[in-house]
Amino acid sequence: MSDHDPLGEDRPVPAWAEGLPAPVPWQDLGHRVVHETPWMTVTQHDAVAPTGRQVAYGVLRFRTVATGVLPVHADGTVTLVGQSRFARANYSWEMPEGGAPFDEDPLAGAMRELAEEAGLKAGSWKRALAIEVSNSITDEIGQTWIAWDLSPVPVAPDPTEVITIVRVPFTQLLKEIERGAVLDSFTVATAYRAYHMAREGLLPGWLAHAMLTRV
Repeated sequence: MSDHDPLGEDRPVPAWAEGLPAPVPWQDLGHRVVHETPWMTVTQHDAVAPTGRQVAYGVLRFRTVATGVLPVHADGTVTLVGQSRFARANYSWEMPEGGAPFDEDPLAGAMRELAEEAGLKAGSWKRALAIEVSNSITDEIGQTWIAWDLSPVPVAPDPTEVITIVRVPFTQLLKEIERGAVLDSFTVATAYRAYHMAREGLLPGWLAHAMLTRV
């Protein structure tokens, strides 16, 4: 677990794991940095697997907490942003996302991204998810929120970003996820969590009704 892991404190044990034998952890015998940027570091480790096998293990370690927010308007629509992504050389439709340095409140980072990418601020926020983004090869963790009571503010995208802003019914977002047109994992997970929250009474009734009935 990273020294900067806000999700690691008092993490509950699943009900089905109570009473099971204590898991055998990996052992780290030492590491070296093989690459670093202002946003991440790649480390190479001499490690011992839970089976006792000694292996070389590479880890991508981030210097921020990933943050995201699904902004929901009073009429049941959501604001999404589209932009070109380098790693997979594709165009991606997403909720506003970014990163918060470890010394910043992740919610403050999500608020900043909502303003910079979508030109919105929100009067109401509710925590949606805390996730480990891809825990086999990276220590990246993420937190997302649902936001409403929205009002416009000036956009201020990153100098490398060309962003398209759209506003679509929440139910249409779910349909496009099912069709495979929206693949960003943060957005997919948060949209399904938002659907659950709307169905289970975890959001204001008027907002849930608008989300689930607007087509």
